[in-house]
Amino acid sequence: MTDAHAAQLPSPGPLDALTDVPGLRVGHAHRIGDGALTGTTVVLTAEGGAIAAVDVRGGGPGTRETDALDPRNLVQHVEAIVLSGGSAFGLDAASGVMAWLEEAGRGFRVGPDPAQVVPVVPAAALFDLGRGGDWRARPDAALGRLAAEAAARTEAGAPVEQGTVGAGAGAVAGGVKGGVGTASVVLPSGTTVAALAVVNAAGSVVEPTTGALYGQLAQGLVDVPAPERHRAAQEALANARQESAKRAASSVRPPLNTTLAVVATDAALTRAQAQKLAGTAHDGLARAVRPVHLLSDGDTVFALATGERPLSGEELFGSTILPTAGALNEILAAGADVLTRSVVKAVLAAEGVDGPGGVFPSYRDLYGG
Repeated sequence: MTDAHAAQLPSPGPLDALTDVPGLRVGHAHRIGDGALTGTTVVLTAEGGAIAAVDVRGGGPGTRETDALDPRNLVQHVEAIVLSGGSAFGLDAASGVMAWLEEAGRGFRVGPDPAQVVPVVPAAALFDLGRGGDWRARPDAALGRLAAEAAARTEAGAPVEQGTVGAGAGAVAGGVKGGVGTASVVLPSGTTVAALAVVNAAGSVVEPTTGALYGQLAQGLVDVPAPERHRAAQEALANARQESAKRAASSVRPPLNTTLAVVATDAALTRAQAQKLAGTAHDGLARAVRPVHLLSDGDTVFALATGERPLSGEELFGSTILPTAGALNEILAAGADVLTRSVVKAVLAAEGVDGPGGVFPSYRDLYGG
C-alpha cells in the first residue's frame, strides 16, 4: 500500500461520535435510584429535519411512528429520534419530545400558520422494567422532554456522554451491564458515517471461551484476557446472576431485552437508500452480540441522512470518480463498522450496578480496565 493510499483510509471523526455528523445533537435524561434504573436518549436533527428510515429485526419490538418512515409514505423528514427504556410504557417519552418540537414550531406543516405543525417522532423502546427494583419506574413524557431539552442545549459537534446514561441506564447484555456507546468514521470521500447504540441484549457481548468482546475480536483489536482472569470473571458473573434471581429482575422469564441504534451520515441519501443503511447496519450488531435478533429482543436500527454531501461524483482515490452505487456501498459498509464499535464502546463505558433490581457487573468490573 502506498503512503498516498494509506493516507486516504477511513479514520474516526473528531469526536468519534454521532455528533460528528453536522446538525445532530444528542441528549440524555434518566432516573437512577429509589427503585428506578431507566432513561431516555433523544437524537435531535437540525431544524428542518433529516431523511430517516428504520429496520426492525428483533422479534419483540416496541416502536412508535415507524410506519411513517416507509419510503412509500408521506412524511419526508423527521426532527428527532427517541430511544427509551421502559418497554412499551417508555414510548410515552416521545410525547414529551413531540410537545417540545411543537412549541418550537418544528414538524410536518399542515397549515399556513407556523404553529400548525405535527412533529413526527419515531421512537423505539428497550426492556428494562424492574431493573431498578420498582416495576413502575419507567420513562414518561416529562423525561422525554428533559432529554430533548438536553440535546437542544448542546453546542454543535458536542461530545456525547456514554455508558450508564439515558436509555442505557438500565441496559444489560447477557448479564453484563450495557449502556450507550457511539462511534464515527470519515470516509476517503469526506463523507461522515456515525452510530449511537444502546446495548441491551438477550445475547452476549462476551466470547465465552476467552472473555474477549465479540466486537473487538471482529476488529482484530484485542488481547485475549488471561485464562485465570476469564475463569474468575465467569464465576463472578454466575454469582451475580444467582443474586439477581433473588431480586426484582427475577420476575421476568425469559429475560427480555432489545438493542437500539441510530446510524447517521451527512450524505444525501434517498429514503430507500437510508432504509438500506439501517438494514446493513444490523450486520455490525451481529458482529458484536451473539445471538442477536431473537424473539425476546426487539432489535431496531434507525438511519438518518442529513444531505450535506452529494452521493454521486465523489472522489475515492486521486482522480478516480466513484459512481453512486459504489459511494453508497462505502457508506453501507461503514455503517456496520461504526455500529460494531459503538457496541464495544457502550460496554466498556458502562458502570456496574448492584441494587434492588439485580446485580449487573460491568465488563471492566469483571475483566479490569
